[in-house]
Amino acid sequence: MTPQTTSTVLVTGASGRTGQEILRELSNTPAHVRALTRSASNRESLIEAGAVEVVIGDLLDPADARDAVAGCDAVLFAAGSNLSTGLFRPGRVVDGDGVINLVEAAVAEGVSTFVLQSSIGVGSSRLGMPWWARWIVLRWTVREKARAEQALRDSRLGYVVFRPGWLTDEPATDDVLLTEGGGPTTGSIPREDVARLMVAALFTPAATGRTFEIVAREAANSSEPPNLVGVEWNHSPA
Repeated sequence: MTPQTTSTVLVTGASGRTGQEILRELSNTPAHVRALTRSASNRESLIEAGAVEVVIGDLLDPADARDAVAGCDAVLFAAGSNLSTGLFRPGRVVDGDGVINLVEAAVAEGVSTFVLQSSIGVGSSRLGMPWWARWIVLRWTVREKARAEQALRDSRLGYVVFRPGWLTDEPATDDVLLTEGGGPTTGSIPREDVARLMVAALFTPAATGRTFEIVAREAANSSEPPNLVGVEWNHSPA
């Protein structure tokens, strides 16, 4: 996708910390930015953060997913469940069924690009998450994110999946290690770095159809040489 002035980009999880960074990054592009939130009380803050349009809805409702993506050219998915959801209220969560509902709606709508924030520890990157987190604390979210990733890959959408390490609220480093194909690489990464890459994926055709693990170089840790990849990211339309 190469968004022009009339292109509409849907941001899910827009009221979250990563979502807010995505909105700020998108404000530097010509895209029409639509933010999705479950609470109408977030409308004003989302407009202030850079959204042009705000829609209220719950992605666990397929009808809301269809309404949210109507008329959109691209999706940036940064929504996620908190820890208490999986531990104390297990069941359908936005990390799994919410993504799947939106993927199905995006296919029907003819969306060109779907960028998904997943997590190191999912799928082939499982060795990058400590076993106690992967099997005890975050078992539910790893399972749901894996379902979501697979649904996206199986769709007809042009997709990009990012699997960040532990997210922090530190300033962007602009020095990120990217690996592809999983492995034991782990570490942390500022949300601002993640947001910049997710937005850049909209303008970088070479990223389409790929899954990247991403950590800040200064915080990276691996028990073996990582399978680093190089991508020339475009941060605005050509």
